[in-house]
Amino acid sequence: MSMIAKIPTIQTTDWHAAAERVAAQLAKEAAAHDANDSFVADGYRLLKQEGFFKMHVPAELGGHGASYAELADAIRTIAAGCGSTGLAFSMHSHLVAVAVWRWRNEKAPTEGLLKRVAAEDLILISSGGSDWLKSAGTATKVEGGYRITARKIFSSGSPMGDLLMTSAVTEDPQSGPTVLHFGVPFKAEGVKIHDTWRVMGMRGTGSNDVELKDVFVADAAISGRRPQGKWHHLFHIISQQAFPLIYSAYMGVADGARTKAIEIAKKKPDDNFTTTLAGELENAYTTADIAHADMVRIAESEKPGPQTTNRTMIRRTLVAQNAIKTVERAMELAGGAAFYRDLGLERAFRDVQAARFHPLQEKQQLRYTGRVALGFDIDA
Repeated sequence: MSMIAKIPTIQTTDWHAAAERVAAQLAKEAAAHDANDSFVADGYRLLKQEGFFKMHVPAELGGHGASYAELADAIRTIAAGCGSTGLAFSMHSHLVAVAVWRWRNEKAPTEGLLKRVAAEDLILISSGGSDWLKSAGTATKVEGGYRITARKIFSSGSPMGDLLMTSAVTEDPQSGPTVLHFGVPFKAEGVKIHDTWRVMGMRGTGSNDVELKDVFVADAAISGRRPQGKWHHLFHIISQQAFPLIYSAYMGVADGARTKAIEIAKKKPDDNFTTTLAGELENAYTTADIAHADMVRIAESEKPGPQTTNRTMIRRTLVAQNAIKTVERAMELAGGAAFYRDLGLERAFRDVQAARFHPLQEKQQLRYTGRVALGFDIDA
């Protein structure tokens, strides 16, 4: 039986307070979802009830018009209660954020998608992290569109998804291998979710494989085209807009672990070992916090491009390294109690490890940053 109570919907612009209310409810079931490898369905229903899935959609398009910073803070607050819910929600959120940025700054034709998210309370599912620049799967040209065959991994939130925002590769006679971007309804013929998510941490995200078997996508549904494997302007937008939101979830996990460890340590004797560990924790946490805050600032104020992507990705690595270190130091500070599952630090330790695996992973980031610093071609 679900322990999550139905919260009366409150029309409010205080998204932090709303996220805190939701996080308190999510925390009650986080351990059970982790233990059972079960999707955080009740949490997703609660987020939908509270309007979170359309919070960042502009008010003129039917959404709540929350700012980017409010969205990042909401994800972080939610993840402090349940890392899996926060991370899965960030995957929907970054798709909305990219569409909002393109609509506001480039007059891109994303208005229809954003209006549907608001009017139909759609949940968007991303396969971008597993596809990245090369993409995966084949798009075969047929009359009126393409037939798509692919298997997309890491599709977070898939058990309750409405639209899979994904891509596949077609052989263009003039341009060569070309990546096509499009959305596919989960109800479309040929779409199947495979229950594959059995992992170390973030076990409740429902990041299953989604198979597309001969799925038809009309020409009119193709939202973008780009050369395979090359840095395209779209990916500089994604890098700028998506990763501060994704890493908000890991900051939330670090927030929760830090709070628990400090509470335990305050009850311990005043000795050099405890205070030094607390100091190490605070240094790591502050480094992650500063780097993440700057990621959000970059997303809100800078223009996307190779240099902006570089600044964002350096900070992505710093957040990952120091969020992980924060949770490690939190376990040491709490002592042996941290090894017990019921405290939640052991789960936070496993959840935060996933921060390692999003693009650009640390060694890829170092290579990219080095090439930018030296003036080399980033596509080489």
